[in-house]
Amino acid sequence: MLHTPLCDLLRIDVPIVAAPMGFITGPELAAAVGNAGGFGVMSGGALPPPVLRRQIRRLRDLTTRPFGVNILLFEVQGMDRPLDQLVDVCIAERVPVISFFWGDCRRYLPAIHAAGLKVMDQVGSVESAERSVRAGVDIIVAQGVEAGGHVEGDITTLALVPRVVDRIGPVPVIASGGIADGRGVAAVLALGAEAAMIGTRFVCTHEATAHPLYQERLLQASEKDTVRTILFGHGWPNAPHRVLRTAFVEEWQGQESRAQESRPDEPVIGSLSLGGHEFPLLQFMGIPPNTATSGDIDKMALYAGQGVGLVREIKPAADVVRDLVQETEDVIAKRLAPCL
Repeated sequence: MLHTPLCDLLRIDVPIVAAPMGFITGPELAAAVGNAGGFGVMSGGALPPPVLRRQIRRLRDLTTRPFGVNILLFEVQGMDRPLDQLVDVCIAERVPVISFFWGDCRRYLPAIHAAGLKVMDQVGSVESAERSVRAGVDIIVAQGVEAGGHVEGDITTLALVPRVVDRIGPVPVIASGGIADGRGVAAVLALGAEAAMIGTRFVCTHEATAHPLYQERLLQASEKDTVRTILFGHGWPNAPHRVLRTAFVEEWQGQESRAQESRPDEPVIGSLSLGGHEFPLLQFMGIPPNTATSGDIDKMALYAGQGVGLVREIKPAADVVRDLVQETEDVIAKRLAPCL
């Protein structure tokens, strides 16, 4: 069975991690990946604290395996996100791994470690990785620019991962960005990573809460059909992200500065049901459409990594984990071993 030292640290079977995609990686997907032997990281940063608590408990109802919860540290304009309370909920609920992205998590580390929990931090540069490790972060996610969703750095996965591994070892590194099959997993393991974090492939699973039209668009796309942009900057201006190159995106290319103004009178393109409340979705908001979303889906942020062309069908998350492991083992045994 495919296994690395990080598997022992996290108490999982295989080095496959489901990325914490906002409004997409909920309890069902995180649990399904965990039950299949991998590690699911639920997205929690956009949820009110009481909703986050319920989601964590729902996740625990679905699995006895370890899991993580991700907290986005950026203060999104117009969204009430009491970060300290979100972290406190994770600590109180004894989430095994609390994951952070897009900000400085150092002030949270003492309380998390005092509770006996681990900290994961996603970074886009060697410098950020070193800063986090000096602070005591337990696990680093090195995110390459090929990744879907918000992308902090501008270095490819192939170039970034070995540099981070060399600079922060023996702290374990998880590679993220453009990985969608076992060939990608084998590649990042060869670079020194101890696991692969995968997002776009898991969007197209039965347990993901992605809107069906979003999933359909992913299945139709190739590696040429994504773009790194700042277009969906309402509330979170000037933050690069990778999305599908839809007709809406094409229409606004070259006018991205207009989308950073976060105008309260932007056209309403849909709505999102969250925690029993309906929230209007305004043009340029960076909220991907999930099953609780209605409206003009093709005008929303359809996040996708450059590995999207390898995603060809919707299937159970457990099958995706098994496929990834089998493909990785086949690459190592049948392609790499004969080269020795």
